Amino acid sequence: MTLTRRVLNCALLAASGLSFAPAQAQPQPIKVGIVGPFSGPFAHYGALFKAAAEAYVANQGGKLAGKGVEFIYRDTGGPNPAQTKTLVQELIVKDKVDYLGGFVFTPNAMAVAPLIQQSRTPTVIFNAATSAITDKSEYFIRTSYTLWQVTVPIAQWAAKQDMKKVVTAVTDYGPGIDAETAFKSEFTKQGGTVVESIRMPISTTDFGPFVQRIKASGAQAVYTFLPGGPPNLGFVKAYNENGLAKAGVQFLGTAETDEFDLQKFGDAALGLTTAFHYSGAHDSPENKKFVEALKKQDPSAVANYASVGAWDGMYVIHKMIEATGGQKDGLKAVTAARALKWDSPRGPVRIDSKTRHIVQNVYLRKVEKVGAQLVNKEVQSFGPHIDYGLDK
Repeated sequence: MTLTRRVLNCALLAASGLSFAPAQAQPQPIKVGIVGPFSGPFAHYGALFKAAAEAYVANQGGKLAGKGVEFIYRDTGGPNPAQTKTLVQELIVKDKVDYLGGFVFTPNAMAVAPLIQQSRTPTVIFNAATSAITDKSEYFIRTSYTLWQVTVPIAQWAAKQDMKKVVTAVTDYGPGIDAETAFKSEFTKQGGTVVESIRMPISTTDFGPFVQRIKASGAQAVYTFLPGGPPNLGFVKAYNENGLAKAGVQFLGTAETDEFDLQKFGDAALGLTTAFHYSGAHDSPENKKFVEALKKQDPSAVANYASVGAWDGMYVIHKMIEATGGQKDGLKAVTAARALKWDSPRGPVRIDSKTRHIVQNVYLRKVEKVGAQLVNKEVQSFGPHIDYGLDK
């Protein structure tokens, strides 16, 4: 092309309003991988993680610290460490995520610890509740709870109610063993006796034989832990059908009256006593805001421990993005997270700088009926508690 023709073409393009300015590259969004069960019997966890995480971002105007966010969801199906490790490796290497969140089951979280340590990927635990998880990598941060944290207060309370003999009945995997150990340790310290420790396989659907053993033990109460979902329903049904409540064997638990399943129990749940860090009925402005945002995002979503763990998990990720200016710097991000404290929907919380685990109030709850709805009524606050299991 001659110089004259090139000048002429440029003049024509300029006259037409077209510009030669180079196209501006679109800023890359922050990539957050959410890992959990989105299929199978525990699929509600994945759905609640998704609803709460997206509700949090929407509540911030669609961006975190001025950055767009892209969620990438991966389905573990259930407790499956090998598959979870493969999925997380793909998220880190292929999808190049900046942060990870989710994780319902302890074995799944444990399996990815070497990957996140090597890649320096900040990973927020929304649910998995075994104390030892955060010890496995300095890039783990937890916004859920641990069984030691919520069990020590109810063991102390049981002793103060003049209970002398208790049976523990737990699902036989990491969190269940933590629950059993925590209750027995604290209850015996308070002068009580655990007359029998029952461990139930995670695949159990028939709880009748176990509750018969509890009834025959002569215990005044049963302290139990089961993973959320069908096991809770099955155990409480067996507890009632076998007459434990009528026999005066009090039910003590943690998450067993989860809001996701609570209405399915019917009146059989009335009076069940638990110690836990959150109730959907928690009375605070922050909780009202959370419930409204969650329902706006997904009308079918339930405000429970899984959704509040994801909501607060996204708060932590938000603050890590803020601290790093959206740059990939795992160490700087985790350092910032260690200093966080805020007003959560569950009450005032902070991240313990040493353990990277959330410090939070634990509440004594009893199932009551408000109108036609069953709720976990908070009847007492035990105040803030740490994760006692990390010192064991």
